[in-house]
Amino acid sequence: MHFISIAHVLGLLLIVTGSSMFLPAICSVYYNEADLLPIICSALITVGLGLPSWKYCRSDEELNIKDGIFIAVFGWFLVSALSGLPFMIHGAIPSFTDAFFEMMSGYTTTGATILTDIESLPHGLLFWRSETHLLGGMGFLTLTVIFLPKGMGGMRLFRAESSPGQVITKEKFKARNKDTMIMLWLIYLGLNILEIILLWLGDMPMFDAMCTAFGTVSTSGYSPKNLSIGHYNSAYFDWIITLFMFLGGMAFILFYQMMQGDWHAIRINTEFRWYLGFILFFCGMVSFILWQNNTYGAMDSLRYGTFQVMSLLTTTGFGTADYELWPQASQMFLYAVCFIGACAGSTTSGIKVVHYVIICKYMYASIRKLFFQPMAVVSIRLNERPVERSIIDLAICYFIVNIFMVLLGGCFMVLVDSMDYVTAMSSVIASLMNIGPGFGDVGPSENYAFISDTGKWFLAWNMLVGRLEMFSALVVFYPSFWKK
Repeated sequence: MHFISIAHVLGLLLIVTGSSMFLPAICSVYYNEADLLPIICSALITVGLGLPSWKYCRSDEELNIKDGIFIAVFGWFLVSALSGLPFMIHGAIPSFTDAFFEMMSGYTTTGATILTDIESLPHGLLFWRSETHLLGGMGFLTLTVIFLPKGMGGMRLFRAESSPGQVITKEKFKARNKDTMIMLWLIYLGLNILEIILLWLGDMPMFDAMCTAFGTVSTSGYSPKNLSIGHYNSAYFDWIITLFMFLGGMAFILFYQMMQGDWHAIRINTEFRWYLGFILFFCGMVSFILWQNNTYGAMDSLRYGTFQVMSLLTTTGFGTADYELWPQASQMFLYAVCFIGACAGSTTSGIKVVHYVIICKYMYASIRKLFFQPMAVVSIRLNERPVERSIIDLAICYFIVNIFMVLLGGCFMVLVDSMDYVTAMSSVIASLMNIGPGFGDVGPSENYAFISDTGKWFLAWNMLVGRLEMFSALVVFYPSFWKK
């Protein structure tokens, strides 16, 4: 591996992270609260640690895929550890484990929290907590890549992090990698600004509107309120946030194609059609069950049911109601959507719709070949183009690894924390799929504070594995990864 180049990129990553604390510092000055000094000290420490590596570790060596994976995995750990400094210095979260968990949850867009009284935090720390969603939603390595010099292999970093990557379809916006990153960030920030304006026009305070938008478009879920979006009890806010959760779950290349007027590409996009189908089916079923059981009236059933399905399906994790008080049938459908996720190339995590499309088409074609057309050649098409066999294998492998990790992770949590199996399984699903709230003792009205330090480190690792699309975070355990 090229350790000098790696040190240069990690140094730049820390400079970007430390500089990002500038906005929370302004927020702290505006509200005149006691978190200004902890934020400034943390920013100086983070930039101070990154500056020597960035300045003195310069090399013409181009990063390879191993370098990219190393930076992606250990960069997220390093940034999460240093980002917890403002909370530790201020005393809001004195434990390093808890601060790391909260920041890893923020950057990976999980939204799981150990805080029992969110509203007691000063505004600067609350803003920093939500800003980690803004940075992590698009993947902060993509932001770092924009500042890398030409020829350092930025696309390999992008692929290794692969949060908004076009891994499956291999589609690309622009000829130059840096232009692609800039376009991604412009679209992403544009959606955030639009949501902030719409929420503010509905009389949501500007601070709350910004924090909420950061948690929505990034499909993350941190809210500045203890009751999440349910605090506002507003149908207008619920539908606006539902809309932007839906947009955050779309592949970002679709926005670019819309801007180019390429409606044909959107019409033939297989994953987008399935995404719409999943939403209509699950929102319709949950809303119908709520209405049939007289949980709410017709319009409120549609409002609460649609919001919660969108929140879990897009792995956002916002809540407007305690869905564990809903009928068992609706909870079963909500449990199922936790395993789906939205579109590849979006800000969401989870297994993702495109993998289900490929696996379902492969199952259908294989059964047809086995029983009806034994001489036929199995061909899977996506966006009217054939899918390579290696992609099909990848999709099947990805699905199986997810299921294994949930089962093994549930067993691990039961052993280390003596919790019930529903909570254990749900905590792993909510972490691995980057959802946040789950069921049982980690349900929508609970938090992760009661979990042991060992359990928190394990769940934090699951958050990273889920955010890096599994393979990048797992391949570092292969001995051959470390060989020359």
